[in-house]
Amino acid sequence: MDRLSAHLDRGWDLLGQGDFRGARTSARRALEIDRNSPEAHNLLGQAAAREGDADEALEHYKQAYSLDDGYIDPMLNAAEVLIHPMGHFEEAIALCDEVLEFAEVKEERADAVLLKFDALHALGQDDAARAILDDLPEGPYEAPFTGYLVGRAWFEAEEFARASALLTEAIVAEPDNADAHYYLALTRDRLRDWKGATLSFLEARELDLRVPAPPWSPGKDLFHRTVERALGSLEPEVSAALEGALVLVADVPGMEVVADGVDPRASVLVEGVGPTDGEATTEGPRSFVRVFVYQRNVERNCGALEQLEEEISSQVAEEVRHLLHGASAEDEALGRPSGEPN
Repeated sequence: MDRLSAHLDRGWDLLGQGDFRGARTSARRALEIDRNSPEAHNLLGQAAAREGDADEALEHYKQAYSLDDGYIDPMLNAAEVLIHPMGHFEEAIALCDEVLEFAEVKEERADAVLLKFDALHALGQDDAARAILDDLPEGPYEAPFTGYLVGRAWFEAEEFARASALLTEAIVAEPDNADAHYYLALTRDRLRDWKGATLSFLEARELDLRVPAPPWSPGKDLFHRTVERALGSLEPEVSAALEGALVLVADVPGMEVVADGVDPRASVLVEGVGPTDGEATTEGPRSFVRVFVYQRNVERNCGALEQLEEEISSQVAEEVRHLLHGASAEDEALGRPSGEPN
């Protein structure tokens, strides 16, 4: 193995272990050997994306496929960050279309279709998004993760029976895929298999707890201060409903509340607020308002430390408004009690 390949292989290994700084170092050493290495720029892009720097990641991805216009991986990686967290959906769609013009490998075509689906879905073009799924190559796929992504897409397209079958197959192939368990739970929920949904949610919760926190994750003290700032920035209606609230922080919801219907990936949970101008709905020693903030789940929705405060405040406000103004239309349509996962 030559020195360039050795540095790249080590960089990808380090990236898989969560050592993003080490991966960057290996990529830079590869660039010292060959400054025009597209693989090194793709590796740097992946490290930057994992660290929450979407702008730097996109810059490296573009550099990678400009050096090799047939290199599909950085094009797909670029489309992914353009969709989330950047929200540049039209640019992502154009990139996916470019890949679909010449990609021949089944997994690459599937990835491009799925990313285009995500972008169209985010733009609210649901009919176009559903139609693009018909362009998916037939499975089975070499990579089990691709099978999961296809199942997730069919869930988003509200083809729940098809999604359930594909997600179940994906879990058989890759039992530790927390996302596959989570989306199977959501699918079972839509199919009104409440017990099956609960078991899948609990499995997803356990697997989520095994995943390391992002490298920018703050310590407990800093996170508590972030929560305090977020709650202090709420609008008057929401702030009044939470006056005197007990605020508690945990990593994820406990298994007992998940079994009771709380989404294991919920960022916040508010109790003691009802449609009575923010007053507690019951009297007694537990009638005060409780706000639970789940750090790992908040971090999941953010790409960087500076996004935490806004994420917490928006999630708390949404939860309080839901409690003050009643069950969502989706809950009522599904026949679920208010507060079960949606």
